[in-house]
Amino acid sequence: MKNLLSFYNSEEKQLKNKLLKVKKNLKILSLLRLTVFILTVVSIYLLFENTLITTVILIVGGSSFYFLVVKYSNEKLEKNLLNCKIEINQTEIAVLNGDFSFLPKGNEYLDSDHHFSHDIDLFGENSFFQYLNRTASADGSRRLANLMTENQTSSIYQKQEAIKELSEKVKWRQHFSALISMVKTEIPTKKIIGFFKNYKTVFSKIALFLPISFSIISILFIVLTFFEILPFNALVIWFFVGLIVTSLFLKKTQRLYTNASKAKDTFRQYYLVLQEIENTNFSSNILKEKQKEIQSKNKKASSIFNEFSKALDAFDQRNNLLIASLGNAFFLWEIKCAIKVEKWITLYSHTIKQSLEVITFFDAKNSLANFCFNHPNYVFPEIVKDSSIINSQKLGHPLLNSKNRIDNDFEINKNSFLIVTGANMAGKSTFLRTISLSIVMANIGLPVCANSFKYKPVKLITSMRTSDSLAENESYFYSELKRLKLIVETIQTDDYFIVLDEILKGTNSKDKASGSKKFVEKLVTLNTTGIIATHDVSLCELENDFKEIKNFFFDAKIDNNELIFDYLFKKGVCENRNASFLLKKMKII
Repeated sequence: MKNLLSFYNSEEKQLKNKLLKVKKNLKILSLLRLTVFILTVVSIYLLFENTLITTVILIVGGSSFYFLVVKYSNEKLEKNLLNCKIEINQTEIAVLNGDFSFLPKGNEYLDSDHHFSHDIDLFGENSFFQYLNRTASADGSRRLANLMTENQTSSIYQKQEAIKELSEKVKWRQHFSALISMVKTEIPTKKIIGFFKNYKTVFSKIALFLPISFSIISILFIVLTFFEILPFNALVIWFFVGLIVTSLFLKKTQRLYTNASKAKDTFRQYYLVLQEIENTNFSSNILKEKQKEIQSKNKKASSIFNEFSKALDAFDQRNNLLIASLGNAFFLWEIKCAIKVEKWITLYSHTIKQSLEVITFFDAKNSLANFCFNHPNYVFPEIVKDSSIINSQKLGHPLLNSKNRIDNDFEINKNSFLIVTGANMAGKSTFLRTISLSIVMANIGLPVCANSFKYKPVKLITSMRTSDSLAENESYFYSELKRLKLIVETIQTDDYFIVLDEILKGTNSKDKASGSKKFVEKLVTLNTTGIIATHDVSLCELENDFKEIKNFFFDAKIDNNELIFDYLFKKGVCENRNASFLLKKMKII
């Protein structure tokens, strides 16, 4: 922890020092820019009669001013990047100190019908998503949420390899995230993709040659007028012809401009993000495959995005009075730009979705890599093929404070079912969520909070937090039954690890005990693997009837009139009760 805090504090200090230099450079460049402008204007005014010297001054002054403008723009970009990186390091420092309440909660991903996410606090206040998420875009956030909930058990070693590699590229990850966080889009990328996918060409093949032909004729008119071969009136007439031709296509160009310009900022800024992916050497297969997706045969995705950004910038000049008049009159500027944009859409629209998905992929993976970097003491699950589903030592919940957290050894074989009893507040539910979350983490390639973790990949399904539904006029008990029915139907198609917490709470104790027994028996006969927590010790009698069932418990002791929990996972059946003691202790009875 101390080393990580030292690292982030050091990074923050270095970045702040760089920021001070950049701010100083910006002030100097602003002053130089103003000085060059004033000197150029004054020199031209004083030496206006000397055409040659005035021309030289104009060229030199204009070039110098343009250079300083470009330099200022680059320094301003660097300033924004440094501010973003400083914020990134400050976030990590706060989280390492135990505060992640300011991070996005992921409430939009809450789904009570999901196989497990609602039961194990994957999203919402103080959730694992809130602790894990460092995505810099809305699409990246959705991609991360999908990774956490997709319940996929394939290619775990390859996922681990990718996360390990990215975790070591700290500066690259921070630069990448900073670039994305600077992207300010007017419309969601989903709409951008939809627009380009459904775009229908509006300019005919004949229209493609119109701007070129018209420009050649215009240049000829200008030259002939200059040499007084044609009267000036002829040039004026041609001027209005150009404006009339432009107006004939105005409806088409306006529609294209309105739709395409909304994506301008996305393309301008994302090409830098794509460059970062293209120019980085990756060794893991998953990362290399994603990198290849944006490397077409002829052009890189960054070049394609940059090309479109420049085309839209040129198109944007239609709002410039000089371009709107002279440009359209003599060169059909709007039509030319519209045709160029449409040509780009025709050639490259199929690459947009793929390129944006690659950016989203890396944005999501960066969060996983950041988690890995911040938890060097966690272990990557070792994938096994024997009968063991989980064989772990010192397994704990990553959201619990490591100083107070009690870790437990846990082992369960395929087709085994564990019944866990224990007093109220003894740690049963927390333990179930610890196991469940470790399965989710293992499946997405993350290291888990344990000293060792051997794992045979398995999907997860739970029933721990059922609620009634007023909207659907469902009782709590009926919702429970629906959930249990879903579990039975789901496990028919694939291997699942089942986690149950105090099922059938919506009925009387006798009916609950009988129903719970029959349900566990059903699961065992279906050769399932899982764990159930219960207060009903009569359920533990099933260990005598099924070799697949084992009893475990969490204990509570009363010492010096105080209730003490050790939170240790033990073999056997819990015999202690604490409800009556607590009622008396709190003077309720």
